[in-house]
Amino acid sequence: MPLFETARDLREHADMLRRRAYGVIVMQAGRLQAVHLRPCPKLLASRDLVGPGRQLGPHASQDTCWLYYNQPCRHPRFLALKYIVSSPHATFSTFRGALVVLDEIARLKHTDAIVAEVRNLRISDRLLHRWGWERHLPASRRRHYIKRFYGVYPAPHQAWELMAGAKQTG
Repeated sequence: MPLFETARDLREHADMLRRRAYGVIVMQAGRLQAVHLRPCPKLLASRDLVGPGRQLGPHASQDTCWLYYNQPCRHPRFLALKYIVSSPHATFSTFRGALVVLDEIARLKHTDAIVAEVRNLRISDRLLHRWGWERHLPASRRRHYIKRFYGVYPAPHQAWELMAGAKQTG
């Protein structure tokens, strides 16, 4: 198995997405560009390395979002949404699309739940609740959330319609 693989079609590359534990979902202009599968988990964001205020490379002026996820070795029935990096011009639909694609990956892997720590205060509890997330670890001062599936997943066509080659429906 190669260390790095790229899935551009969620249906065609379903087996690849199912077996790989770490990846980054790349969305641009509301469309899925790729899911880059990695040999190791995401630990740091480039922003952590270069400091605040720096540009994020050639895509910084575009509507782009990167969502990093891990499947923890100790908890293979869970996905961890580790980090989301968006360009300054990223739109809500691009951000939301990355989450829809993550839901589809959870469906392909038969994942029980996705967990995340939400640090951005502009993402409200109400919005997260609307998208199916609920507070997790209420005793913690941090904002931990969980989205439970337990066999009931969103329809896959929502994510399929986000693929770059898919036809847009009105």
